[in-house]
Amino acid sequence: MANSPSAYVVVQNLRIDIHTSSGLLHAVSNVSFQLTAGEVLCIVGESGSGKSMTALGLMGLLPAAASRSAELLSVDGRDLLTMSPEEKSDFLGNRMAMIFQEPMTSLNPCFTIGTQMEETIRRHRNVSARDAKLHAASWLEKVGIPSSAGRLEQYPHQLSGGLRQRVMIAMMLMCEPKLLIADEPTTALDVTVQAQILQLLSALQKELGLTMIFITHDLGVVSRIADRVAVMYAGEFVEYGTTRQVLKNPQHPYTQGLLKCLPVPGRTRRGAHLGTIPGSGPSLIGNLSGCCFANRCEYAAPVCLEGKLPLFVREDEHGVRCRFRPEELAPLQTVDAVPQ
Repeated sequence: MANSPSAYVVVQNLRIDIHTSSGLLHAVSNVSFQLTAGEVLCIVGESGSGKSMTALGLMGLLPAAASRSAELLSVDGRDLLTMSPEEKSDFLGNRMAMIFQEPMTSLNPCFTIGTQMEETIRRHRNVSARDAKLHAASWLEKVGIPSSAGRLEQYPHQLSGGLRQRVMIAMMLMCEPKLLIADEPTTALDVTVQAQILQLLSALQKELGLTMIFITHDLGVVSRIADRVAVMYAGEFVEYGTTRQVLKNPQHPYTQGLLKCLPVPGRTRRGAHLGTIPGSGPSLIGNLSGCCFANRCEYAAPVCLEGKLPLFVREDEHGVRCRFRPEELAPLQTVDAVPQ
């Protein structure tokens, strides 16, 4: 994938390995993508596919047992790999920020909402304590939390899950970063609140011109907010393209399987069985060869076990990690396992 001079985010061959007692686990393998300013990329896939690890790798928030390597990790022309700890501390929160899955574990239960928000703005801006409090209150109002002055005096446990997530969104955006990474921010919320948070994030993204990486396992979310979609499986992007390309013309058997699992309004009959993807993902420990999806793919052939597959990018920039073109896919000999 050639670098675009207008790209705001550039990731080239990101790799994350984790040292375990059983061996080296390849959590993320050779992930590459780029986004122009204001674009929204959704990374979608099953639990354990490497979505959150990719986000943590971009932020440099990996666990101690993990190691990160890449040819290039660039945001707004700044190389994240060569930053000093001081430069990185200033850049994170100020130019890029991350919203996590569960706000209760991200907010400190020992401090009020106001204390935590005011500390954030004063860390990156030269403002007085009074101005920091006013700024925090205005952001609570912006994310739809009324009576903001009173809310600043409350502790996280005094707020509902939806309100805590709104506080996290306000805290991450109050320094006006240009890149926002949202790691399944609606997972811990009920359906009604999920819709409200998605609507809020979409509105703020458009209002502030945010470049956003949104991680989810819900393809319904993808269709509502994404410009581009990356389908992730076993630590790799198996399909990458515009939202229309991926959802309307899926090329990879895994993407096709995910879409078959979804009910289609007006077309799926009540009581009808939804599609499933049989089996489970391969172990990512040790040397991997062939297509990682081969042991679950109805189209798999012996050739699928040979060598490591690149992401084949076609003329329309629709990338697919599969040896066969869609018109070539027909039920072939099923492969029982991917050799490790």
